Amino acid sequence: MVEITDLTEMRGTSRHDATDKRASDAPIPLAAVSAAQWGALGERAIEPNAYYLPDWELAVNASASGRTGAFALAAFDEAPSPRLIGLMPVISLWRACKIPLPALVSAHPYGTFCTPLLDRDMADDAAAKLLQQARNAGARALLLREVALDGPALRAITDHLARDGIAARVLQSHVRACLDATGDGEILLREALGGKKLKELRRLRHRLAEHGAVTFDVARAPDDVASAIERFLALEASGWKGQRGTALIQVAGDAAFIRRATRALAETGQCEIVTLCAGDTPVAAGIVLRHQSRAFFFKLGVDERFAKYSPGVQLTLELTRHLCADPAIASADSTASPDHPMINPIWRGRFAIGDVLIPLQRRDPMVALIAAALVSRQSLQSNARRAVRLIRSRGAKSA
Repeated sequence: MVEITDLTEMRGTSRHDATDKRASDAPIPLAAVSAAQWGALGERAIEPNAYYLPDWELAVNASASGRTGAFALAAFDEAPSPRLIGLMPVISLWRACKIPLPALVSAHPYGTFCTPLLDRDMADDAAAKLLQQARNAGARALLLREVALDGPALRAITDHLARDGIAARVLQSHVRACLDATGDGEILLREALGGKKLKELRRLRHRLAEHGAVTFDVARAPDDVASAIERFLALEASGWKGQRGTALIQVAGDAAFIRRATRALAETGQCEIVTLCAGDTPVAAGIVLRHQSRAFFFKLGVDERFAKYSPGVQLTLELTRHLCADPAIASADSTASPDHPMINPIWRGRFAIGDVLIPLQRRDPMVALIAAALVSRQSLQSNARRAVRLIRSRGAKSA
């Protein structure tokens, strides 16, 4: 049985630059991909994914805890000169799931979205070359985690597979909140929440204003984003994430990644940090990425001393109005959990996301083993999460 546990041992992965024609035979270190070519591919991508833009993913790959050292399946159009037409950051199945079977897995970019970048004019060719690279690496399957199930990128991949008589398998799926930003923000909020709920939220906002005038600020310029990210990090660490030790600023590598990524993306107008203040006091802040016509609501931090005024909801209402008023934005992905209690009632659109297993050969029995191992692991994780929720619930009741 062939096992893929360390991509650094693959043929050609450490010797060739990403623009070298020989490098198209196998995965290459993610850091070896030309950032200029990668950025140009992002502009031509058939489907937006801000988490796989170079300024974001290279920052993740450089220092984010548990997410460094990824490789790339990189597809090139060789004529008249090498041009990047497809990119999929990957790690081994062993590293991703501790399963010693020959498969590659889309590398997790911190945001919960891993749809690969494919050139909109050469999507089929890009898909074919990415899949062939995975085969060349010895993989028997490719696991695409958290991809858009109805998106054009996955469709290009599955259409190519279908011509070879290969069918992909969805291992798990869910829907999460998204925003149709093409309409009027006030109308959208009224339809989503109703007049009674909006009246209550306005009352809470007036009470919040007793602590100082309520303002909504959007930081766009690199220096402004660099200042705003520090306010965000402090807010996030002040709440339950800080108590659990999961706030970005509590892990040096994570703090370094988010500072680098947000400033770099601000240089190209692809990052905003939104902040709600009461007087001089920030009460909520969020990181918003932009790619093509889609926004991505990455994270939210709130000052829990103001929890009774619903600062996270108040910020999200302002963000909704802001995005709907921006003609460059057509939609926004919440990148939230499927049952998120705050965003779901406000952003009523739904976006189908799932994990998709791609066989790389026809009728390969190894793929059934890989699928069974992944399903078993998923079941164990689900049971563990239910047990944790039950323990916490019982603890809360007895407190």
